[in-house]
Formats: sequence, structure tokens, C-alpha cells
Amino acid sequence: MNSPEKDFQLRVMGIECASLLAALHEVTFRGGEVWDATSFAALLSGPGTEATLAVIDTVPVGFILTRSILDETEILTLAVHPDFRRRGIGQALVQNVLGKGKVFLEVAVCNNQAAALYEKCSFVKAGIRRAYYRDGSDALVLVSSNV
Repeated sequence: MNSPEKDFQLRVMGIECASLLAALHEVTFRGGEVWDATSFAALLSGPGTEATLAVIDTVPVGFILTRSILDETEILTLAVHPDFRRRGIGQALVQNVLGKGKVFLEVAVCNNQAAALYEKCSFVKAGIRRAYYRDGSDALVLVSSNV
């Protein structure tokens, strides 16, 4: 297991980082549902959508994309480069979102690693979305218990 990183910074980014987010997403979700730069640009041009990038020195290592409406925030996607996992980066990105009202997300039922991270961040199961993903797999709906 890698030791926790202490030297990363979190930076709020805008539509200008769509290509960077797409590249990180592709590396993170290789073989799964990958979003392209056009998708990220479209999301980031919408109201209430924000990307927070984790950077070590000048190297982007992860990000979280959220959309806030009134007192609710949805985590649209979270990505940490495989070479930088298990260092506290994903947890820091998620915890940075907590406190923005009710926070919820969907995670693939088979993604045990991500589900464990969200549980560690005080998320609880609120439901299930059947055939949520393109491949027909289900998603757990999780909500932060820190409301």
C-alpha cells in the first residue's frame, strides 16, 4: 500500500480543463464508460457544475466533478490516476464536497473500491438504479449522512 500523499493541492477548474479531465477519466476508467472532452465541456458550461483538480507539483493526479442545485450536490464522477491511488487523494476530493448540503452519487454495484471510499466518507445506501450503465449493470445510489 502506498503512503498517504501530503503534498497535493486542490484547485477549482473551469471549462478550459475539459481535455485534461477527459484524459484523466480515460486512464482511470479504461475499459469502462469514459467521457470525452466534449462531454466535460458541456457539463462544465452548465450552471452549478464544478471541477476540482488534485495536483502534485504540476502533475494532475485526480479530480471530482460535481453539480449543485439549491441545497443538493451530485458527484457526477471522481477519478484518481491509477499510479496515485490509496494516498488519500480521492478521500480529500470527496471530503472537499461535503458540507455543500445533501451530497449524493451513483456508483457501480461491482465497484467495491469506490463504494468503500464513499462509506469511509460517511455515505450510506439510499437505493439502487437498475440497468443504470450502458452495459446494463446496476448502480447504488449513495447519500452523505453528514447532512
